[in-house]
Amino acid sequence: MSDKRKPPPSTAKSKYQPSATSSRTTYILGGLAVVIILALIVGGVIWNRSQRDTGGVDEAVLSENAALIIGEPSAPQTIDVFEDFMCPVCQEFEEQSGPAITRAINDGSLRVRYHVLTFLDDRSASGDYSTRAAGAAQCVGAGEDKEVFEKFHSALFADQPEEGGESDLSNADMARLAGAQGASAHTQQCVADGAKLAEATAASEQSRTQLAKATGGQVATPTVLSGGEPVNGIMDGTDWLDQLLTEQG
Repeated sequence: MSDKRKPPPSTAKSKYQPSATSSRTTYILGGLAVVIILALIVGGVIWNRSQRDTGGVDEAVLSENAALIIGEPSAPQTIDVFEDFMCPVCQEFEEQSGPAITRAINDGSLRVRYHVLTFLDDRSASGDYSTRAAGAAQCVGAGEDKEVFEKFHSALFADQPEEGGESDLSNADMARLAGAQGASAHTQQCVADGAKLAEATAASEQSRTQLAKATGGQVATPTVLSGGEPVNGIMDGTDWLDQLLTEQG
């Protein structure tokens, strides 16, 4: 799949409307398009948003809002991975690149900051699955070691609900799933209670803003940043990762 992403069609009502950019459907949260004939006050709102989405990413914010940072601080390469647990292309990305990412983390050559977005809530049966799954990831990231988080992260994608389906995972389901990956009873209770939903929502907002700055206002999942810049070819196998590791080797 090409990672050249086109902006979604202009719409006056939608703020963050997912739209397809290829035959494999990468999801995009488009910024509001500037329409010349809009009233000055509307133009002011758009200008403020445009200013927010420019200027380059903030490394400190990326470190603070990650669901979990995995890998040694001394690793020669750090990447930021942006995903939504309802995104089918993110599931495909994890199937293709997840094992290679894990190997690079374990051999000390890669450090990964995972950012979980929540814009596909309305594609889920419950209407809030993206947010609840992000909250569950926050619970596991805060309460467990990297191995448990990696297993839970993979398990959520393996059990990904179908878009527009009739059901998805409840908090209790995700708590049991976390337990099956080795999460403690305390962490399972955190997931079951939805204790970190607000934290996950705030982190998603911050992540979306940083990603918009890196891409000139266009936000899509999955996306990988290296040095604050989007990495090309992430859906074309693992060559993208091999190249990054070679450059830093």
